Amino acid sequence: MSGHLTTVAGVTVDTRHYIGGERVASTETFTDTSPIDGSVLGEISRGRAMEAAAAVAAAKAAFPGWAATPRAERARLLHAVADGVEKRLEELAIVETCDNGALLRSHRRGVMPRVAHNFRFFADWLLKLEHEDFETRGHTNHVSWDPAGPCVLITPWNAPLMLATWKVAPALAAGNTVILKPAEWSPLTASLLADIAAEAGLPAGVLNVVQGLGSEIGDALTAHPDVRRISFTGSVPTAKHIAASAAANLTPLSLELGGKSPLLVFADADLDLAVDLAVEQYDNAGQVCLAATRILVEEGIAQEFTRRFTEKASRLNQGDPRDEATDLGPNIHPRQLEKIDGFVQRALADGARAVIGGHRGEAQYYAPTLLTDVAQDSEIVQEEVFGPVLTLQTFTDEAEAVRLANDTRFGLAATVATGDPERAERVTGQLVAGTVWVNCFFVRDLQAPFGGSRHSGVGREGGTWSFDFYCDLKNTVTAPKGWQENG
Repeated sequence: MSGHLTTVAGVTVDTRHYIGGERVASTETFTDTSPIDGSVLGEISRGRAMEAAAAVAAAKAAFPGWAATPRAERARLLHAVADGVEKRLEELAIVETCDNGALLRSHRRGVMPRVAHNFRFFADWLLKLEHEDFETRGHTNHVSWDPAGPCVLITPWNAPLMLATWKVAPALAAGNTVILKPAEWSPLTASLLADIAAEAGLPAGVLNVVQGLGSEIGDALTAHPDVRRISFTGSVPTAKHIAASAAANLTPLSLELGGKSPLLVFADADLDLAVDLAVEQYDNAGQVCLAATRILVEEGIAQEFTRRFTEKASRLNQGDPRDEATDLGPNIHPRQLEKIDGFVQRALADGARAVIGGHRGEAQYYAPTLLTDVAQDSEIVQEEVFGPVLTLQTFTDEAEAVRLANDTRFGLAATVATGDPERAERVTGQLVAGTVWVNCFFVRDLQAPFGGSRHSGVGREGGTWSFDFYCDLKNTVTAPKGWQENG
């Protein structure tokens, strides 16, 4: 580390904020460490109200020019950002792996290519975004999407850059300016994105990146009267705090929150496929909001399912996420590890049985865990753990499966394994979830709406739904020629 720059795996990262096209330092910093080995990655500028106000002011000043920029030019610049992401894909992948502990192979092959795709998709969607005009008693109705203004985007640590660009790309495409506040446990790739945006030619103030600790800077951003949209991905308690902060200005919110999603395995399912789907829920060390952490298996096949699951899960390789052979990396932070272990130990004390795992590994690693003998109303079944911890319950019929699946306060996703198309249609129609997968998992098309029901969120992201949120929809009604004379 030297001054305001740090080097991570040979990649130089600026640890200052990016506001109005300039790097801005704070008088205080916070320490960013790697979950892989606890090493210090950098001392990050610790923003507060002053930096928040400066970022909003920069976004407000840049908004008129960016909003007036023709769609084709905005799309061109977003494609230029995507080009920059692809050019620096390897750098982004290794920095993000060091910062949040997710697998390097996944960042190289899936996550960072998806970051570039996010920009390209919304750039292209912008160019075809339109409603057909319609008539009312001879008057023409024309619906348009007007940019809303400065947008505050607060993003999580489990897939920092990809989840940030799910928000940044449509907000910018819509003609808004952005203040991005990355999670304090994984801030580094957001800083690299600021560099990439500048190199792509994005005008100063259009994208701003501010770093800080929770409400120290968050409250100043979400309560600011010049902010026109707030999008947040994270926990339910934080979302409630943000909603209260935004209420004074009636700032519209999009909230993508937690989940406690079920995987329903029926006796007519392809059992090997069902086991593969279940083991896949350990992806990213269980730090995936969509993960089907509650496995519900039809009683008659539960014993064989458990046997095959245990056999397959035991072959998972847990270790350094930079190693190509690793399947599970570390959990993000010592505090998160404590939270995970607390859930598991309380469940064991209440009578749950660990089929596998149930304990910490070394450093910030938690053993992949499957708990059985759990009650439906127990904490481990009802609350989001956000770690490599699954529960297994059985059901006797379709009605019980649906009842158990829906019996939480969440409704983000669900997965169904069945060989019967009619059953799949019946069951999916009854599940409370924003996304339901049948005989697959984590297939995500940006054209589709994404979000949750109940405490899993408010609003939807993706395709036109993103533009509906990031814009003020306007209907212009025009009288026919000569209407006043004849009317």
